[in-house]
Amino acid sequence: MTDIRQDGFLGGRLRIAQPVRGYRSGADAVMLAAACTAQAGQTVLELGCGAGVASLCLGWRVPGVVLAGIERQPDYAALARDNAQGNGINLSVHEGALEAMPEALRARSFDHVIANPPYFTGGTAGPDAGRAIARQEKTPLELWLDVALKRLKPGGSLSFIQRADRLDGLISALGTRAGGIVILPIAARAGREAGRIILTARKGTRAPLRLLAPFVMHESARHLRDAEDLTAAASAVLRDGAALTSLFAKD
Repeated sequence: MTDIRQDGFLGGRLRIAQPVRGYRSGADAVMLAAACTAQAGQTVLELGCGAGVASLCLGWRVPGVVLAGIERQPDYAALARDNAQGNGINLSVHEGALEAMPEALRARSFDHVIANPPYFTGGTAGPDAGRAIARQEKTPLELWLDVALKRLKPGGSLSFIQRADRLDGLISALGTRAGGIVILPIAARAGREAGRIILTARKGTRAPLRLLAPFVMHESARHLRDAEDLTAAASAVLRDGAALTSLFAKD
């Protein structure tokens, strides 16, 4: 990995180095961070942290949160460490695969686990190996959830962002090991089907499932021109670092 560029997140409040031709995190990572209910002093583990975007967005929003990440690709793990240092946010990054969790992480349990697993189960992988690993599922989604639940403290919460058509797999894999499932559909535009969902759940609870109203990303009914048309709510999250946690709280 030789060609690196600096990307701005949260309205430029964070500067994140990412590969020019490899996998680059975007809005999904920011949305995932915004959904995590972590508070100062609590511990958060990100599975597959890449260059660290989701963890660092969370660390910016919640000063004092204790962040750790695991990343199987050494180049991306190195970027995450550099990005954490460059933005003055404490993030410990461990190299390793989920199916061979480093001992330093297996010895710990966390208040929260967050993840943005690869979205695609088939198709032709792209020419860049780093991008292909980040986008094409090699480790089954069920294993991502198994690892998340093992690393969570009793009553701890997990937050996953994933394609909407994989929601059934997420719920099936959780089984009875977690409850209080809350699903936030994310639609590009009003009246469109959700393309993404954020799912949160708590380990060891049997609270009922809740399905929230869709979160709409763009203001206009269709794409008209190459200009940003975020809704006020989406802009608050992506540009100002606002949280989504109030949407998941039960009235």
